[in-house]
Amino acid sequence: MLGFFRFVLAGLFALAAFVPVVRAAEPAQVTLAGLAFAGDAASLDQRFPYSRRYESAIAKSGQNAYAMVRAAVAQMPPQNLQVSSGQIDELKGRDQALVSSLVIGSETVSVETFGSLRKLFVLIRGQALFFDFKSMTVVRSYPLSFAYIDVFDRDPTEDEILARVKNVYEGTPGKPGIFARYAGVLAKATVPAQVPRFVKVTKVNLAPELVDMLPAYLKGAPGVAETWAADLVGEAVSTRVGVPLVPYIQGYAVGKVMPLRVSDGTVYTLTLPTPDYEITVDFTGFKKVKFGEAAAGTSFVYGAYANVKIEQPLMGTVYMNAAFKNGEVKVVPATQTYVDDFPAYYDALNGMFHKLSDAIAGKGNTWVKSASAASDIESQILKTKQLLDLCK
Repeated sequence: MLGFFRFVLAGLFALAAFVPVVRAAEPAQVTLAGLAFAGDAASLDQRFPYSRRYESAIAKSGQNAYAMVRAAVAQMPPQNLQVSSGQIDELKGRDQALVSSLVIGSETVSVETFGSLRKLFVLIRGQALFFDFKSMTVVRSYPLSFAYIDVFDRDPTEDEILARVKNVYEGTPGKPGIFARYAGVLAKATVPAQVPRFVKVTKVNLAPELVDMLPAYLKGAPGVAETWAADLVGEAVSTRVGVPLVPYIQGYAVGKVMPLRVSDGTVYTLTLPTPDYEITVDFTGFKKVKFGEAAAGTSFVYGAYANVKIEQPLMGTVYMNAAFKNGEVKVVPATQTYVDDFPAYYDALNGMFHKLSDAIAGKGNTWVKSASAASDIESQILKTKQLLDLCK
């Protein structure tokens, strides 16, 4: 019997010698480039006046934007990436060298008057961008943003506005800022070994009556409203479904290239990949309906409407093509004289794409069944989920 056990053990050891050892996949090596601004370097001060002033202010204090980004990443170490803070120039000559940067794409600062009050609105939009240093090609991008609202009984000073811009970048108690949100994306981001499939919000259409309801800062220049709308959709899809998107950059993305300037002053021109799948959104309108009235005030339902189409244009395959609606209730106190409707419309619109993205992510279809009249909406949601899973 003892000889039999020795024979079995010897056989197991011999078999083990031929079984390949399974090793954990090595995390992708990524070099941190810090803070960058997208677009033509010559126009940065015009397009990002407060962000550039903030960047100069932290430099005068003995710090720099690169150190702020690196500190935020250190607080939330990436799970699937090995981040290096070495010099980007050291990557020259490598077969593949991945670089990640916090790229700021737009800055919105506006002051609106409501009776005796002044509402300050600050919105910074950006992306956690990964690119191949050798080919200067964007590999993937995760959109992110931070909005800050404050109210004054007078016009805010330039220093007060700059202080709020600082809050947008560095955060407020209980609310992470742009630096922390970038670090949060890196903490969960992955870079696939194989060539990924790309998805992009390629086109947005805004109905004229919807444009009329937008605040002045979204109508100040051509393309601003469309970029804002595309970013709203892209960020909802990216954060809720966990999929990167090719950046939507209107105005200065000529020939599918994306210029950006990093913190040390170096300017790079990156090539944007052609998306395999395209998202088109028609923003068809807003609607306000009185919901209830009492001595304390009146409640309204603010509705947003849009049609979403997701397709593979080369194959002519459509995964989703459906109209959606979403309503949010806002109570207006009887003592309130001036009512700003746009924040409520924004909540309805933003909520629509958050709920739709949650459904695509597999977090329940209850809202979708009531939000869309398409008879096959659940089938469309399933096909879209399977599609976007291929793009992660």
